[in-house]
Amino acid sequence: MELARATNRSVRLRNRSALLTKLFLDGLLTRQDLVRSTGLSQPAVSNVVADMIDEGLVAEAGAAESDGGRPSMLLRIAPRFAFVIGVDVGETRVRVELFDFAMTLLASIEYPLDPARTEPDLVAGHVLAGIDAVTGQAGVTPGDVLGVGIGVSGVVEQGAEAVVHAQALGWDRVPLERLIGAGTDLPLHIDNGAKTLGQAEMWFGAGRGARHAVFALVGSGVGASVVTNGATYRGASSSAGEWGHTTLVYGGRVCRCGARGCLEAYVGAEAIIDRYREARRGRQVPGEDEESQIAALVAGAETSATARRVLEDTAGYLGAGVANLINLFNPERVVLGGWAAMALGDLLPAVREAAGRQALRQPYEQASIELCRLGVDAVALGAATLPIARFLTEGGVRR
Repeated sequence: MELARATNRSVRLRNRSALLTKLFLDGLLTRQDLVRSTGLSQPAVSNVVADMIDEGLVAEAGAAESDGGRPSMLLRIAPRFAFVIGVDVGETRVRVELFDFAMTLLASIEYPLDPARTEPDLVAGHVLAGIDAVTGQAGVTPGDVLGVGIGVSGVVEQGAEAVVHAQALGWDRVPLERLIGAGTDLPLHIDNGAKTLGQAEMWFGAGRGARHAVFALVGSGVGASVVTNGATYRGASSSAGEWGHTTLVYGGRVCRCGARGCLEAYVGAEAIIDRYREARRGRQVPGEDEESQIAALVAGAETSATARRVLEDTAGYLGAGVANLINLFNPERVVLGGWAAMALGDLLPAVREAAGRQALRQPYEQASIELCRLGVDAVALGAATLPIARFLTEGGVRR
């Protein structure tokens, strides 16, 4: 009898998970749509949907268009059922954003980071201050927040508590989850920023419909998220995707990680600015920060042969790096994201051309290379999906 109850409960949770996931990702579906797309029976769909409506998790959203007969009701996730917070811990700022359950942005705040001052306690303080700020702006109580997702530079070692290794920030085995958890009771979910960007683009952006894709994040540093057969590939200790620290030029430029010739030493924003400075014979690049300096480089290319040459070289280096991804992983799509990739978006045709010269012909012809569709907020948005992903997997049962 107990075994039968446990089995029934397990089946019901699986059914809830399948229906919730479909509604969350595709939205505005009828019960008949859910029957067709999930393979569940009509009674099973009707019963589970009725329960979720009673719980306030799913809502009816009007009648679908009908060619005759009784119209079917459209269903959607109830936007005010819960709220989630996404955090982007970058190298130049901490961005904290609050979303409702339909992933509508409700509040946002940023805290600039001095590259010379990225102490873990300071970053944790910004995250906690941001949580208070965005919930206050939106009038949301902590009890209504499902969880906080955090995307961070570096390798995130998952375990009882997430530990971050980020050489660019000077972090070695930083217990970031413990530091943030000391100031909040909200559930915390921490992952690498390239992986959260990849999840956001898979769910809502350029990755939708793909089973095999690589999402490359180009900002101050460089990283990637590899999705194979619909799942993020993590490797033995979740460090898979450190594309920026693959060797592009043996014995080449010194990278921030201490090695020579890494891709990041050529196409990371800091490296691009440094190459431009060298090309200008040591003269400083105009601008107060990396973003304004990259903007100055792009603007300068209209009249300066030096700036054009630096951008052409950048496209070549980036294209070679993309070719390596294509040769290694045979993706359907390579999606370039991150603030620097977006700022250099006009280089995309040149990047494709360079990748075509370096990649094997057959896998290159199968792959598309495109910019991300969610812009510079993709890391925070993807981080906010981390608590939702767990919620959906667990059948919509709050802990």
